[in-house]
Amino acid sequence: MSLLDDTTVEVRSRNRSRNNSSLNDSYSLPHPLSVNQTSDGGWMVRLRTVIDSGRSSVSEFIKSETVDIPPEENGISWYAAVFLVVNAALGAGLLNFPQAFDQAGGIVVACIVQTVLLTFVIAALVILAYCSDENKCATYQDVVSGMCGKIARRLCAAAVALYCYGTCITFLIIIGDQFERVLASWYGSSFCHYWYMTRNFTMIVSSVVLILPFCFPKRIDFLKYASSFGVLSIMYVEFLVIYKFYEGKHESGPVKSKPDAWTDVFLVIPVICFGYQCHVSCVPVYSCLKNRRVGVFLRTVIVAMAICVLTYTVAATYGYLTFGSLVTSDILESYDATDPVVLVGLIALAIKTYTTYPILLFCGRVAIDDLYLELRKISIETGMRFERLRRIIIAMVWFVTSVFLAAVIPNIGVVIQYLGSLAAVFIFIFPGLCLLQLALKKDDIIILPKTKVLIAISGTFLFVGSLIFGLVFTQSLIENIKHKDMDTIKLCH
Repeated sequence: MSLLDDTTVEVRSRNRSRNNSSLNDSYSLPHPLSVNQTSDGGWMVRLRTVIDSGRSSVSEFIKSETVDIPPEENGISWYAAVFLVVNAALGAGLLNFPQAFDQAGGIVVACIVQTVLLTFVIAALVILAYCSDENKCATYQDVVSGMCGKIARRLCAAAVALYCYGTCITFLIIIGDQFERVLASWYGSSFCHYWYMTRNFTMIVSSVVLILPFCFPKRIDFLKYASSFGVLSIMYVEFLVIYKFYEGKHESGPVKSKPDAWTDVFLVIPVICFGYQCHVSCVPVYSCLKNRRVGVFLRTVIVAMAICVLTYTVAATYGYLTFGSLVTSDILESYDATDPVVLVGLIALAIKTYTTYPILLFCGRVAIDDLYLELRKISIETGMRFERLRRIIIAMVWFVTSVFLAAVIPNIGVVIQYLGSLAAVFIFIFPGLCLLQLALKKDDIIILPKTKVLIAISGTFLFVGSLIFGLVFTQSLIENIKHKDMDTIKLCH
């Protein structure tokens, strides 16, 4: 190591996992590494030498050197990683699952589609872990970059930013929904005639007070403790849905046993993809395993997905059986908020939403900033001069525009349908491309049977992913035009 003789480079995902959820690293090191300064400060001199030599990113510098990566001394166990994967997967998608079961044609049809998609979900996670080992990567974007090159990395960064942005809009819509439910139940159906109780006012003011202050820091690791409340809040929603079913005090519409048209089965796909999309976060989770092997990670993935399947399926089944065809895009909208059991669920979900929004904004902000620096070919040293200004501008534009869109979009079902299409890119297309490049890298003339099998699998991923993205996106667009606001409950009269 000619340039790193006194520098310790660690590709450790216990740092990078916080970084890719982007929780614990400063912007100055957006790549999966940690440079520990020595007593004489020689590492900065060498880093500046790299910058002056024309290399625009630290990752290029590291890849250009022979770096001895020390073995992991610490890390998390596979069963601890299960909770990280579950926390990454379980979220707002659960609220939309009951309606998705209705749209798909009933419980049996939706469960079959879910089972088929889960095969791809688990396979994609294993592919990403394997490719992560090949290039010693610790983030989704770096895996894509290492296997598919810079252009793919830019597309991946743009997709991550867009996905996080859309999810933030979903969270704001959920906040508005919860305020409406509480005010309508406690004040009456005329609540929105008062400006200070309108949906937009309560959503905007609460977001400015409880979200905006946490959107600017370089480091938001303090939110990791608050965000752990997310799993508990989702589990409480699960309990609420089951409890209300057995309570039996709700009006129920007809329950389908088959879809109205065979194409309706595709309507559940975006919700499933949105609900199980944890691939961006699972790469750093894999990297922080104490025993970093694909087989060990597969054990983590299977257990985590089993928990997610149980949670989503139970909530969707009980929610759908409770309301039938009358179920709404947000299952909590259908309950009476004057009931203390429901009120606790609304508050718990709102708290989770407030604490999760800044994390997603942070991930999207880093992706946008990284993309901006790469496209403008700005060096790290120059970029750091105006990093604070860019951080503030990106965060403000992100927050203001997402609040505006949340104010005009009627329900989370609209957003989740499109986000589900984009989630298919992370689950199918990028893993398929990575597997294809991995196969060609090991056998570029394609003579081994194993290579042919891997190419066939990657082709299946690419075909299915492209089909889902195109078909579901188009179908969602048509459905939203034909049935605009049809399932939105009017709480104010």
